Amino acid sequence: MAENVKHKIFVIGHKNPDTDSICSAIAYAHLKNQISKEEYVPKRAGGISTETQYVLDYFDVEAPEYVPNVKTKVRDMEIRRTQGVSSSISLKNAWTLLNETKGTTLPIIKDDNVLEGLISIGDIARSYMAVVDNAILSKAKTQYCNILETLDGTLYVGDANDYFTEGKVIVAASSPEVIESLIAPKDMVILGNRYETQLCAIEMGASCLVICGDAAVTKTIQILAREKGCTIIGTPHDTYTVAHLINQSMPVRYFMKDKDLVVFSEEDFTDDIKDIMASLRHRDFPVLDSRGHYVGTISRRNLLGIKKRRLILVDHNETSQTVDNIESAEILEIIDHHRLGSLETVMPVFFRNQPVGCTATIIYQMYGEQGIEIPKEIAGLLCAAILSDTLMFRSPTCTESDRTAARDLAKLAGVECETLAAEMFAAGSDLNSKTAEQIFYQDFKKFTQGKINFGVAQISSMTEGELENAKEKLIAYMEKALEHQKLNMLFFMLTDIMKESTELLCIGNGAEKLVEESFGAEVINGSAKLPGIVSRKKQLIPRLLHVLQR
Repeated sequence: MAENVKHKIFVIGHKNPDTDSICSAIAYAHLKNQISKEEYVPKRAGGISTETQYVLDYFDVEAPEYVPNVKTKVRDMEIRRTQGVSSSISLKNAWTLLNETKGTTLPIIKDDNVLEGLISIGDIARSYMAVVDNAILSKAKTQYCNILETLDGTLYVGDANDYFTEGKVIVAASSPEVIESLIAPKDMVILGNRYETQLCAIEMGASCLVICGDAAVTKTIQILAREKGCTIIGTPHDTYTVAHLINQSMPVRYFMKDKDLVVFSEEDFTDDIKDIMASLRHRDFPVLDSRGHYVGTISRRNLLGIKKRRLILVDHNETSQTVDNIESAEILEIIDHHRLGSLETVMPVFFRNQPVGCTATIIYQMYGEQGIEIPKEIAGLLCAAILSDTLMFRSPTCTESDRTAARDLAKLAGVECETLAAEMFAAGSDLNSKTAEQIFYQDFKKFTQGKINFGVAQISSMTEGELENAKEKLIAYMEKALEHQKLNMLFFMLTDIMKESTELLCIGNGAEKLVEESFGAEVINGSAKLPGIVSRKKQLIPRLLHVLQR
């Protein structure tokens, strides 16, 4: 069953998320759920790296669900949960249900909840006003139980589950001599308490008698009817009322619309269905779930009341790094440790940005400020995120706040920082089995300066040989990535954790010159050695932006 996200708030990190992005989303959603009546759900905007998956498995935490974009979907609308009905119910029953529910369209479903058709109030009205065929009841294959229900009838002879499938409907208001010329075999005859008329209709081969006015049905008539296979129904209504009501006993299947139905899925984006709904005059549109089962209906009015998806962003504030269609969502909060980016909001938001090495450090502080105890598994995730972002405290972005937070969290989680970091980095730097594309998008971010769009990806490893093998794969792939991402320049950081240095691969118009001017390093065959450079956020990006700004 699809998750009902209508009133939930997503806590989500950036595209191509790293360990901090995933773990901070999980931890902050947990914190918000402890201090708020709203419901907060961690999500992710990209794939999970092997390092992050190792951390999640280590602390036995489920990975957040992937959200490719934050456009509103049909399932975010106020879906009218109208109960589906069988195609065998009578028009009268359908009319009653629509009036009770104040609806305009009734979905017709099969036993397995698969949509079979639709019938509207207009369809029912047309069936009543347009029908002048006195054989319509048999053409519609009307079940006797429907007739009994519609006429408040009593079954004297016959089987309520049988169907009236042949003949026409006759009102026997004349003498027996005249009636003989009107009745044909298999007809249904509406008549009163006259014994002679009842007997005549049975002898003429009528398949059903509808006896009005609560008239008595003699034993003789009942015996004869059984012998002739004639159904007898008694009703308290007079002849006029019965003639008026009886067409309402026909099954809705005969009048329902079952061809070229316009239906929507719960997963359809509301932007994609707006034009369809506007171009059609339908009052209601059926909605199906992912398995094709009917769940309810929506109308154009429901589009007006739809609310934007509500988000909290962690570990980023750049438009280029956000989940797709961020403009369709409402941002409530931003928790980050990067430079102020290009993201704009319509309304003021809670924005917490601190110059620390990891978003998880900020969230650790917020737990303390709220006086909320950190569960063991959440402490483990936050600790791992800090160790990852600060390269086990080796990164120049690392602060004393990060070190203090990581050590406190390690105690709560029952782990050793050094041991966890070594195992985590080993799992994350298993590059030999990965494709160039997997390596490239393991930690990739886009940046903008003026009219220049560039991307920077980074991997870290504790072994030089593994980085060298990854380099061979990446050199061949970066040209393709540059074109696919539609960027001016592309950079890839091959960071050696132990040596605290980076080999920077660069491609694109002006990329080599930008590296030379930013770091004074010689670029040979698209590669530059950058000793002491390990941080994208604090060392690489600021220098590149500084030169671009000039």
